[in-house]
Amino acid sequence: MSNEEFDNLKEELMWEGSSVVMLSPDEQKLLEASMAYVAGKPIMTDAEFDELKMRLKKEGSDIVQEGPRCSLRSRKVYSDLSVDYFKMFLLNVPAAVVALGLFFFLDDLTGFEITYLLELPEPFSFIFTWFAALPLIFWLAQTITSAILKDFLILKGPCPNCGTENLSFFGTILSVSSGGSTNTVKCSNCGTELVYDSKTRLITLPEPSEA
Repeated sequence: MSNEEFDNLKEELMWEGSSVVMLSPDEQKLLEASMAYVAGKPIMTDAEFDELKMRLKKEGSDIVQEGPRCSLRSRKVYSDLSVDYFKMFLLNVPAAVVALGLFFFLDDLTGFEITYLLELPEPFSFIFTWFAALPLIFWLAQTITSAILKDFLILKGPCPNCGTENLSFFGTILSVSSGGSTNTVKCSNCGTELVYDSKTRLITLPEPSEA
């Protein structure tokens, strides 16, 4: 596809409201670098390209997420990892429930003074709720979660062998580390052992053991 055809296609997709063409500056830069490389006129070094691609991966950009594929250079089958924000959010729910319970317990200890403040006429009730009560509950939830889970990250990606999505947890639970930047996960569908790397955001198959 020529540059003119690409621009026309991009304009048509924009008019149709496609989110694919609504790119950030870094995403646009990556696409331009890819097209320039294919045209034989690279605009950045391989190291700069890899660094940019990794930064976009960590930001959760969709344009760098690819399915299972094979590298001819390393002769490995691999696929990309992405952050499972929903599962990470769910990890904060128990702490939020505990924080809410502590908040109401404090209300009971003070003779329901907090409830009285919540029922004040507007705008005082609004100010107390959004600038005092909710920030306090959020802070308590974050403190409880941080005391139990440290530097946690949940990554998901398709199995290079069968395409089934699997999850892996990285971080520390009550001072017990999950194992560093790499985890070995067994596929829930085909049973293949997968190596999850939180630094490269890739799933690979383990190196075959030499006989």
